[in-house]
Amino acid sequence: MEDAPHGKIEEELLWSREIVPRVLQIVSARLPQKDLISLLLVSPWLYRTLVSNPSLWQVLDLHEMNNAGDRLISAISLSRYHHVRLINLEFAQDIEDKHLTVLKCKHMESLQDLESLNLNGCQKISDNGIEAVTSACPKLKALSIYWNVRVTDLGIEHIVRNCKHMVDLNLSGCKNISDRSMYLIADTIRELESLNLTRCIKISDRGLQQILLKCRSLHYLNLYALSSLTDESYEKIELLTHLKFLDLCGAQNLSDEGLSRIAKCKNLVSLNLTWCVRVTDVGVIAIGQGCPYLELLSLFGITGVTDKCLEVLSRFCSSTLTTLDVNGCIEIKRRSRDELLQLFPHLRCFKVHS
Repeated sequence: MEDAPHGKIEEELLWSREIVPRVLQIVSARLPQKDLISLLLVSPWLYRTLVSNPSLWQVLDLHEMNNAGDRLISAISLSRYHHVRLINLEFAQDIEDKHLTVLKCKHMESLQDLESLNLNGCQKISDNGIEAVTSACPKLKALSIYWNVRVTDLGIEHIVRNCKHMVDLNLSGCKNISDRSMYLIADTIRELESLNLTRCIKISDRGLQQILLKCRSLHYLNLYALSSLTDESYEKIELLTHLKFLDLCGAQNLSDEGLSRIAKCKNLVSLNLTWCVRVTDVGVIAIGQGCPYLELLSLFGITGVTDKCLEVLSRFCSSTLTTLDVNGCIEIKRRSRDELLQLFPHLRCFKVHS
């Protein structure tokens, strides 16, 4: 009679000390951070169990939150975030330079392992904020500052000086950076793998040439809406032997000659030529012959291409192409879904642009 209660107690201890923590570790790792924080309030035991698992607190997600600056400082001051690796402040409200300065001055030790920082849409951040936060994060590998018109070449100078391990840099919409930034990046961050220069309208052929010449580890290059660039930009693009993604949407000055140089990037998987209005069959045929691994190709809005280029593409890329957009290509007559599937049997997507 006495053994049963003792056995039950042992079973409950095993359950509470080993099984429940193990289950919680598996489940909580898949929960949104908001729900994870809510669990901390359930009980002291649950609080201790969750806080004692460092892997759960490597991400600090404050995206789209109000009062994000104060929330950020409060969170980083907690011991559980002392080894945070990713901070997401995308479109967070009320985040300013002063908050990033506080991080540098009072909580630098908590940022020593930070590898990824998302400041997309944080338009109150200037060069001063960029200097503060990058100088506090020696291991930073990925930085995204999309849609920031306050950051200038000085901000990029801070980034390249402080972030020697950067591999992913998103400068999309940073309209006040110029060729000087391109020279700084090319001279300093040569292991860069991903670079987004969407709508960086002050960049010229000369600036981009430096990137192509020196950043030879690039896999991803986004040049969306850089309409002033010419064929001269791409003279050295074949040096990017690892390039897989290239977005040239709106490259109005790109001709078949420039596209023939791009065709030497034989590992290309995704190529966006939307509104590249000077391109003809000649350039697209060169792409088909030179890029055997192509999976996505957009020719949207190009009136100078015909069925001829699709026939050649079919000979070289029919086994790989899964996305092909020829909407608006009025000289391509075989544009129906069934006709395209006859040429490219693996197509799953026929529209890149809505």
